[in-house]
Amino acid sequence: MLGMVKNSLLSTVEAWPYRLLSKGEKDQVSYEERACEGGMFAAVELVGKPFDEASKEGAVKLLKYVGGSNDKGVGMGMTAPVSITAFPAEDGSFQQKVKVSLRIPSQFQANPPCPTDESIKIEEREGMTIYSTQFGGYAKEADYVSYAAKLKAALGSDAAYRKDFYLCNGYDPPMKPYGRRNESSVLRKPKVLN
Repeated sequence: MLGMVKNSLLSTVEAWPYRLLSKGEKDQVSYEERACEGGMFAAVELVGKPFDEASKEGAVKLLKYVGGSNDKGVGMGMTAPVSITAFPAEDGSFQQKVKVSLRIPSQFQANPPCPTDESIKIEEREGMTIYSTQFGGYAKEADYVSYAAKLKAALGSDAAYRKDFYLCNGYDPPMKPYGRRNESSVLRKPKVLN
């Protein structure tokens, strides 16, 4: 536990590498199109719990992992964002299923330590292109749902993106009271060449 607290408070936070492809704004909603790097991620899936409870539980598990709860007992440093894959229900709310993930820090990408918590899986993911909108505050399910809806409205029919899930990203530790960064993002579908 001490490693987790030390890791989140005192370590430098490594950002998930991406390349900005474009920026847009419509109806007072600003968004970015980004090409995000792939790599090795630690992920935990939680089912049967409300979004806010499940996302917090998943984030704590991942913080413990990068804080030293792994087979090497090493604190790896922190990366941001903590990314929560959410699955919308018919009414726009979230289903009770989330996947919380964290990109493993660069120096451990080639050989990530094994988690001691068996619910955490190490996954290799390909790069992806996303559309993302940013907002502040302590984000809850209602905030992510609201900003995802605004993002989708701003994108309109001009952009092809996955509608079966979206990403809810948080960049800050819980003890940061202001200047917080959160994002709702959708995955762009691959462009079809004629």
